[in-house]
Amino acid sequence: MSTDELLSIEPQELQFPFELRKQISCSLRLLNKSDYYVAFKIKTTNPKKYCVRPNTGVVLPRSTCDVIVTMQAQKEMPPDMQCKDKFLLQSVITSPGATPKDITPEMFNKEAGHEVEECKLRVAYVAPPRPPSPVHEGSEEGSSPRVSVSDNGNLSSSEQTAVSRSYVQGPEPEENSSEERALISKLTEERNSAIQEKKQLQQELELLRHHPSKSRGGIPFTYIILVGLVGIILGYLMKRT
Repeated sequence: MSTDELLSIEPQELQFPFELRKQISCSLRLLNKSDYYVAFKIKTTNPKKYCVRPNTGVVLPRSTCDVIVTMQAQKEMPPDMQCKDKFLLQSVITSPGATPKDITPEMFNKEAGHEVEECKLRVAYVAPPRPPSPVHEGSEEGSSPRVSVSDNGNLSSSEQTAVSRSYVQGPEPEENSSEERALISKLTEERNSAIQEKKQLQQELELLRHHPSKSRGGIPFTYIILVGLVGIILGYLMKRT
């Protein structure tokens, strides 16, 4: 009975995309094609370099088991990207209903008369995957559109539209604060009130001029002072607004 009649292993070679100072993992899938409970054990020629989980287990009839092999971070680049490490998968038929707790080292001892099947796996280093290409600057959100110039030195119509849209819109003027608007409204009301008082005083002066007999000797001095004060206040308010 060969190993393939108990467990089918995929892939047959452990490939690690090698990168310095980085842990790298790859997976194995064990397929039990028989009608037996099959116990397995995985060993390596360099146990300090690799971590295998699980390194022992039981594969149920007509089922699969996934194994993760992790290579520890390496500080030096291997010469010519070559690796001489190897793994050994041992498998043996066990009793029905067996669990990983039932596995013992004695089960894989050929000298004790156990029929142990073995499969060797090689290790290969491969180039790491390439990083994704950078996003075009023009497609990034918030960036200004890129402009290309044709052979005759002119921009295309679509590019001219994009450039004009990005530069025509200038900053909007800032709105006055609520305090400034309230002050302007108050000064405007005071100015209108002063203008109204001035008109009223002018009308009274005109009446006094046309009826000198009623004024008892002319225009009262207080009216003249009042008119002057109103003019000063009006001038002050006009400058403030």
